[in-house]
Amino acid sequence: MIAADRTARIFAIGIALVAATGLVLQFDVILTGHGSVAEALWVYLRFFTITTNMLVALAFGTIGIGGRHKLHPRLLGGLTLAILLVGIVYGLLLQGLHHLVGEALIADTLMHKIVPVLVPLYWLAAVPKGHIRKGDPLRWAIYPFAYLFYALARGLAGDRYAYPFIDPGKAGWAVVGINVALIAGGFLITGYLLAWIDRRLARRTVRA
Repeated sequence: MIAADRTARIFAIGIALVAATGLVLQFDVILTGHGSVAEALWVYLRFFTITTNMLVALAFGTIGIGGRHKLHPRLLGGLTLAILLVGIVYGLLLQGLHHLVGEALIADTLMHKIVPVLVPLYWLAAVPKGHIRKGDPLRWAIYPFAYLFYALARGLAGDRYAYPFIDPGKAGWAVVGINVALIAGGFLITGYLLAWIDRRLARRTVRA
């Protein structure tokens, strides 16, 4: 674990800046393709990648300003799992669907590849271990499931679906259900693995 709180805060600020840079660049890309800020913001908030990177920027900005004690380790565990979901789903289902260049490529790389690596590294190195409870993975699932209902509601109301794997118009409801079940199962398995790692590292810390 990183001993110096100052080092952890610098690391956290770096993560917040990377996430914020990706967010700003992506908003500029969307704004360029839409007529107004309001319309661009509506499109922008369609994506789980955006909302999760927003949470990362806010959380790690808070840590950078106030120190590690400002956010509970259980909350950071849930955020780590959420951003891992962003990276894994992108790598398995979304990468290569669009040809990106310029700002769009940079934003895509920062939010889908860099941040999902930096946050787990921070969790491993700087977050106190032994605080995650057995039921936390189920609690952490509330956020992605809330997003799922939000995304489906937007799609059913006439908006575009954020991702092709939850678009019943392209895949059918049966396939959407299978996709959701597989992603949910993977999320929970990864969550319980994170909890197991937390317990193992906590025991090592006690022995040391």
